[in-house]
Amino acid sequence: MSRFDKLLEELCPKGVKHLELSAVCFKISTGKQRNRDTLSKIRTNEMCYPVINGGITESGYTNEFNTDGNTITVSQGGASAGYVSFMTEKFWCGAHCYVVAPIDGTVLDNRYLYFFIKESQKKLMSQAMGAGIPGLNRKSLNELEIPVPPLEIQKELVNVLNKFTQLEAALSAELSARRRQYEYYREAMMTFGDDVERRLLGEVGEVTKLAGYEFTAHIKYANEGTIIALRGLNVKKGRLDLSSVKYIDNSNFAKLSRSKLYVNDMLFTYVGTIGEVALVDENDKYYLAPNVARIRFTDERINPIFMRYYFQTQQFTNRQINRYLSESSMKNLTMENIRKFQVPVPSRSEQDRVVNLLDKFNAIVSDVSIGLPAEINARHKQYEYYRTKLLTFKELST
Repeated sequence: MSRFDKLLEELCPKGVKHLELSAVCFKISTGKQRNRDTLSKIRTNEMCYPVINGGITESGYTNEFNTDGNTITVSQGGASAGYVSFMTEKFWCGAHCYVVAPIDGTVLDNRYLYFFIKESQKKLMSQAMGAGIPGLNRKSLNELEIPVPPLEIQKELVNVLNKFTQLEAALSAELSARRRQYEYYREAMMTFGDDVERRLLGEVGEVTKLAGYEFTAHIKYANEGTIIALRGLNVKKGRLDLSSVKYIDNSNFAKLSRSKLYVNDMLFTYVGTIGEVALVDENDKYYLAPNVARIRFTDERINPIFMRYYFQTQQFTNRQINRYLSESSMKNLTMENIRKFQVPVPSRSEQDRVVNLLDKFNAIVSDVSIGLPAEINARHKQYEYYRTKLLTFKELST
């Protein structure tokens, strides 16, 4: 029997009280909107306080704070409504962010409260409502029921779960270091001298996009099907992200032959988030959606995987993308400018050698089935399992 089980048997053999969150908190409130003119995108010595305004990540940094550290936050609105976080440092709480604070430390441990609300995150996110932008109302948060065992049990539970989160944080820090190392070597291996031939992208491949009339006249989106229209949000960090897709099985494919995608076609986002790339990995499954360019290499000397890695380098962003960026209502690149990108064309054997090395390194830092990503994923599942198990208490009958 574990120490935790012994404490349960000794201190609350008949169960524990379940109370509404509003009964055990002195504050469940939102913050104040910060003017965008007072925000910085990067942290500096002066602009050092993160601004939490409802999203999963900070909105920026500012020179003031309105909330102390060691505080629980819950996103109030937007796609992340109901998302729960714990701020260890002082921060600026925005108007779309709830702050939750227990009455005192003699009845409820702040960290215990965080773990329980985090366990309830899916429930809170499912309660976020709204025809347009979802929002979590204060009533849902106030009425969230929380078990309140003796403080000694709360602290023991926190001690156990903190070990899991600390291990996960250490592994994540190690993974970040390995990714920086991978990016350094990728940059170095993609740096070539004057002896390596360079060609315009339009000379070694076809560059095209889905025309507006094709989209409006011939494409019909659906939430189910087998044929996927690849949009900008499906192209992330060198690979296809199919976590959110639109199907087009009922579209007029006879009119869409130009936008059909084949294995080794490279996708390139050219509006909004510019420069994300991925390679198509399967035939007869994908078509282009708007705001994504298709690059089909026609020169047999080109290894498409080599080009995918090259397009992910910082030197490519600095020397090619930024050179042609134009400003309109939003950042964008024209097809003509994309065709003017200069790309190195070393020998095919050299391309294959570089690809082989980078594939191995990339797998270590990106593949969720091996290496550090797999270890982090396993530890996170273990943490969530024990969090659910430890936070499930028999309710004390009244």
